[in-house]
Amino acid sequence: MSAELPTELPTEIDPGETLIRDDAYFDDGPSRERSFDARLLSEPLTLLPSRPPLTLAPTDSVKTAMHAMRKRHRGCVLVTEDGSLRSPLSGIFTERDVLLKIIDSGRNPVDVELSEVMTRDPESLPIDARLAWALNMMSVGGFRHVPVTNEQGWPAFIISVRDIVEFLVESFPAEILNLPPDFRREKGLPRDGA
Repeated sequence: MSAELPTELPTEIDPGETLIRDDAYFDDGPSRERSFDARLLSEPLTLLPSRPPLTLAPTDSVKTAMHAMRKRHRGCVLVTEDGSLRSPLSGIFTERDVLLKIIDSGRNPVDVELSEVMTRDPESLPIDARLAWALNMMSVGGFRHVPVTNEQGWPAFIISVRDIVEFLVESFPAEILNLPPDFRREKGLPRDGA
């Protein structure tokens, strides 16, 4: 039996509810049901684990972006007008861009500015958006990273597919982390290869 999705998600949240990490969802209580339902999709994005985004200026090189992404273990950088978090979002540059716009075309990352290869004016979500909107944007748009912006249009954080997976694992640890180590593998069979 599948849960019915709500036709409308709340668009506003209580300002006191806007936290970088709101652990209230994880509180155990007599009325707190631990099953997947539409309420989970209505949770604010601020509930998900997130990190401050990497930001660079449009004039920074692709090499600089690649080094920053590797050093900080990130899949993308956000491009703002002046390269800071206190500037409007103007683009996004991802690992996929490295492969498709740099490596596939044989370009030298040192010689290419982010402005030449970034996705301009990327789709983003407001800071008070709900989980369902991030999932929708990722599914429909094929995005692995979705920028989240504040009221001024400045980057607040990024939601990645990995963040959503971590949230689900934290929401259902017993159901996910207590699975048997070998899914449908017969015992005693030799394991040649990887």
